[in-house]
Amino acid sequence: MTLQFTPNSFLPKLLYVLCIIVLLLNSYETTFVVWGFTAFITLRKKYSVSFLRFQILLGLLIAVALFSAQFTDHKSYVYFKDISYLLKPMLGLAVGYNICKIIGKDLFRTVILTGVLLATIHIATILICFFIFKITTMHLLRHYGGYFNDYEIYTLVLLIFAKQFEIKIKPQTRMLFIVLLSVSAFLYLARTNMIQFVVLVMAIKGYFILNVRNVKYLLVATSLVVTAYAAIYYSNPSRKGEGLEAFLYKIKIAPIESFKTKINEEDWKDFNDNYRSFENIITVRQVTDRGFPTILIGKGMGSTIDLGREMWTNDQEFIRYVPELHNTYMTMYLKAGLIGVLLTLIFIYYLSKSKPTNNQLIHHINLLFMGSALFLIVSNWVFLGLYLKLDNKSIFLGFLIAYREILIAENAKLPSIPNEY
Repeated sequence: MTLQFTPNSFLPKLLYVLCIIVLLLNSYETTFVVWGFTAFITLRKKYSVSFLRFQILLGLLIAVALFSAQFTDHKSYVYFKDISYLLKPMLGLAVGYNICKIIGKDLFRTVILTGVLLATIHIATILICFFIFKITTMHLLRHYGGYFNDYEIYTLVLLIFAKQFEIKIKPQTRMLFIVLLSVSAFLYLARTNMIQFVVLVMAIKGYFILNVRNVKYLLVATSLVVTAYAAIYYSNPSRKGEGLEAFLYKIKIAPIESFKTKINEEDWKDFNDNYRSFENIITVRQVTDRGFPTILIGKGMGSTIDLGREMWTNDQEFIRYVPELHNTYMTMYLKAGLIGVLLTLIFIYYLSKSKPTNNQLIHHINLLFMGSALFLIVSNWVFLGLYLKLDNKSIFLGFLIAYREILIAENAKLPSIPNEY
């Protein structure tokens, strides 16, 4: 039986912050318990068709993986671990949605402050580790400070466009938060976060709405990116470089490390630099070799790919049989075949879909959804998207779905929430 909350209740806000902060523990078991508990006690009697559509798509993917698992033997531990991982986006969406429906528009303040809190913790962690462990390289900086944080980028973008999102905040406080978040975001040295920031900013600016003017802007932006990349490529940063040079080397190999079709497994440099591509190649080969039924519905829950060797992971363990990959599309192909990949793409499509509106706040939220969908295409390819155990985007997106529904209901002056966008 779920608890009864009011818009003035403090506990839902606390749970929202806790669901974001718990990811810093890097313990998926703890995250799953906290998210599951929060989703359960905030459970609602009614949900909009729009929200249920997202959950049904994610649920269908799980159903396909459960069905295909009946035809293959798997270890029980990996089987149930897969179930919990595939449930993660559903739980995150439910947490963000449920709490926003309870608190209402006032949750926006908590959303912003949570991002600022994450940035503060990140910077403090780096400062402490700098004095204790003498951080001198990019690799140590990211090892102790963390590899990315999509939530902080969302918070930074919201504050930059505070006027468009009607965020009431003192100019001095806003600038302080922007500086704090910018410093924290830079210290992650995460290529995906940089892409996320650019994509979201361009989306909110309306550059992805196709017209003659925006096509020109996109061509100019593409030219600048290609020119900048060419400059980095021909500067030939060293693989053994430190600091900025090490970061530039990561940018240099970024366009090819996930797309190579041939890798020399005996060359450790080529293998390590292009490991994501190696995963993709092995997954396609091992799924395709089992025939058309497996291509269609995958190998199911508990399935793994055999790397052919033991690999040292960020979880500080050696592993040969990998149940989840860096690439969401390949992970879905492994678990649920082409059907799983298709469901993932349909999810992204509906995330970007919205109806035209004259309300500027709703319009900018729609643009934020469009930017999120475009970024999710990239995030899915390189970093497991919403399924990564450290990912927090699903909670933010759940909040955003509910927030938009509340605004649409207010704008239309209707007592109930529309079912379609």
